[in-house]
Amino acid sequence: MDADAGAASAAGSGQGYDATPCLPTRGGLGALRRAAADCHGCPRFLAATQTVFGKGPARSRLMPVGEQPGDQEDVKGEPFVGPAGQLLRRALDEAGLGDENAYLANVVEHFKYPQAPRGKRRIHKAPNLREMTACRPWLAEELRLVAPEVLVVPGGTAGKALLGSSFRVGERRGVLLPMPDPSGEQSGMAPGRLLATVHPSAVLRADDVALRALGPGTRAPARFLGELGADSGRARVPRHPAG
Repeated sequence: MDADAGAASAAGSGQGYDATPCLPTRGGLGALRRAAADCHGCPRFLAATQTVFGKGPARSRLMPVGEQPGDQEDVKGEPFVGPAGQLLRRALDEAGLGDENAYLANVVEHFKYPQAPRGKRRIHKAPNLREMTACRPWLAEELRLVAPEVLVVPGGTAGKALLGSSFRVGERRGVLLPMPDPSGEQSGMAPGRLLATVHPSAVLRADDVALRALGPGTRAPARFLGELGADSGRARVPRHPAG
């Protein structure tokens, strides 16, 4: 059964498209991660190998938030380990953020893909609005617990999930924006900034010139974190030339 065909089954369980009933009532990131492993909040779990939850130290200053796990993330159970994730890491490193011990997360926690011929690589299927809305409680809790100072959001889908359907990468790329609250409420999260950039998959098969389309503006969080420095009570990011 594929994920779309399982929608009626998921709804019939009483959960429908909402992960809220799966959230733990107490605990930190560890409790959240354990609860997410059994999330049936939307039908995406039916096709996935496993939940790919966020990874990294609590209270990280930097938090990249991707669209969803890819094929390799689904197999390994870790975010940002596939080609696109590695390219984003490279861009952050070249922007002077390589020494930041970031918390890595996604808008949705399960890999979804159309059926492919045997032996063919599985290509992800973008999450729809109902799936992103269902999974939002997990990201809201991660943001609350980690309280990052900068979110790095690659791609239009992740940007729309956090900033609304009117978001366009081309209009916002490289600009430090106010930190959103994905719960839709004023939850008292620490103030911070969001930086949008192009999705790494857009430049995967291009050269270093195209890679720089991913990087412009990623120097902005390095400057922002450097300026916060001692005031944040966390490890100061090394100062790199703006370039």
